[in-house]
Amino acid sequence: MPISFYTFKPDEFWAEPNDSWWIQISDWVINQERQHGETVQTFGAWADSTLSGSSELLPNNESYLRIGFAAESEYSDLAQFEPELRFRLDVPTAEEKLRLVVESESEELIPLAERERDRQLTEPERTDTETTGALRFLTDVGDAINLSTDIGGRLRLPPELFWRMKARKGWKIDRDWTLNTQQRLYYYHTEGWGARSWIGLDRSLGNGWHYYNSSELEWAHSDRKFVAAHVHSVQKRLNTRSVITPRVGILGESQPTWRTTSYFADVTWRYRMYGNWLFAELIPALEYQRDEGFDDQASIVFRIEMYFAGTIDRE
Repeated sequence: MPISFYTFKPDEFWAEPNDSWWIQISDWVINQERQHGETVQTFGAWADSTLSGSSELLPNNESYLRIGFAAESEYSDLAQFEPELRFRLDVPTAEEKLRLVVESESEELIPLAERERDRQLTEPERTDTETTGALRFLTDVGDAINLSTDIGGRLRLPPELFWRMKARKGWKIDRDWTLNTQQRLYYYHTEGWGARSWIGLDRSLGNGWHYYNSSELEWAHSDRKFVAAHVHSVQKRLNTRSVITPRVGILGESQPTWRTTSYFADVTWRYRMYGNWLFAELIPALEYQRDEGFDDQASIVFRIEMYFAGTIDRE
C-alpha cells in the first residue's frame, strides 16, 4: 500500500515499532505465508511443466490453499475455534483445454441449504465429501457458453467414480442489469445422478452498493425431490480493506408438497488484515427452520483465513 494509505502522525513516522505478543504472532503468520506461499506456487509451476511437457505456465490457474480458524457462538453454545482447510490443485496437462483437478470437497454432494449458508458454518457442521480427482475438458459452445466436463473419482478405498458437466453463460441485458446462468449435470456411482439450475441477476445501485439476486433449483436423487433457494444480497466496499454484504434468503422443497423449509438473514463483514492473503470475517446470522417450528436461531461466526496461493474470489 502507498504510504498515504496509513495515518501516521508526524512524530510517529520514524518511530521504532512497539514489541508485543500481537506483533510477534503477526510476524510469525506473515513469515508462514512468505515461506509456504512460495512453496505452493513452486509446486504448481513444477506440476504444470511436468504434466504438460511445456516450460510455459498457462493463465487462469485456479489452484489455491486456504487455511483458517473459525468460532461460532449460538444462544446456548459458547464459541470454540475450529480449524478449516480447503484446497484445489488445477493443473494443465497435454493440451490447454485438458486439466487435472484435485479438490478437497465435491460441491455436488453438499446439500443446497448448506452451500447457501457455507460461511455461517464451521468445519464440524459441514458435510464431508472427501477429496476428489478428475480430468477436466474445457470447451466453448457458440460464442459465449463455457462448458466443462469432468471424469474422475473420490480418492478413497474403494474409489467412487463420477461424471459431471457444467455449462455457463452470461448476458448484458442493458446498461444496468447483467444476467448469468449455470447448469450442472452429474452422476456418482453410489449417490446416483443429479441436476442443478442456477440463474442470477445483478446491477449497481450507486454510491458503492451492488445488488445480487439468485435462484437455484436442484434435483436431490437420494430423496427423490427438488430443493430450491432464492437469495437477495447487496454488497458495499467500505474502504480499501473491508466489504460488507447483507443477505436474506428462503429455502424450499417439493416433498411431500412444495413448501418452505427455512428462512435466513446474515451480514458478512470481511476485513483484509494484511496484504491480499490474510482476512478476518464477522458474520451475525438469524435462521428460522421448519424442523424447529420456525423458532429463531441466532448465531455469530468469527473467522480468520489465510490464502497461500490461487485466484479464488477473495471478496
